[in-house]
Amino acid sequence: MDTSSPRKLLSALRRALRNRFYLCYGMRGTAPINPAFGSAEGTPVDRYYIERFLERERGLIAGAVLEIGDRGYTGRFGAGVTLSDVLSAAADEGVTYVGDLASCPEIPSDSYDCVVLTQTLHYLRDMGSGVAELTRILKPGGSVLCTVPGISQISRFDMDRWGDRWRLTSLSANELFSERFGPEGVRVSTYGNALAAVCFLQGVPAERISSRKLDRCEPDYQLIVAIVATKASDA
Repeated sequence: MDTSSPRKLLSALRRALRNRFYLCYGMRGTAPINPAFGSAEGTPVDRYYIERFLERERGLIAGAVLEIGDRGYTGRFGAGVTLSDVLSAAADEGVTYVGDLASCPEIPSDSYDCVVLTQTLHYLRDMGSGVAELTRILKPGGSVLCTVPGISQISRFDMDRWGDRWRLTSLSANELFSERFGPEGVRVSTYGNALAAVCFLQGVPAERISSRKLDRCEPDYQLIVAIVATKASDA
């Protein structure tokens, strides 16, 4: 009796069930379904929210722009960009400044209309110094678009190199930036919900979750905290 057909059918059924109940199948042990935030299989959930934030605020990514790490988001979301610079902790092709955001005297004051600062501030030992440098290098009327993690696992890559130190809430982010930009110059929003948080911690990519569910915001589950801080025009 040829049993290959029933076996193939059973194998296909198992694959279909795993795809349909992906999260349930994966959460049978203590390790995440996918390590490294799920980036190997698609878009990490935190990046889904970061891109939503930058899309919403893309009108500010114009003129002279500084991005931390690389200029990927500047190129993707910017319009009317006249200067695109990069600050990075390591020298690489396309990097304008090599240094630390907490102290970067090599960058002239009042230089930029916009700073794109995604998922970086929480690595600094002194976040207040980093925010102070942002106010210095921004032109009067310029803005920083910043995202920080609220709910997140440790980034092992960063922990082993320069440290993964902080997680913020909407309250702490508002207090941190208001000290330098003033309360009237700061807008804070949050992204995430309980399902999104579980999926992110398990490394489930955004492509496996409906956008309708991802886009629902539950303020008690702040996966990403996003800040728009604008330097006073008369500064």
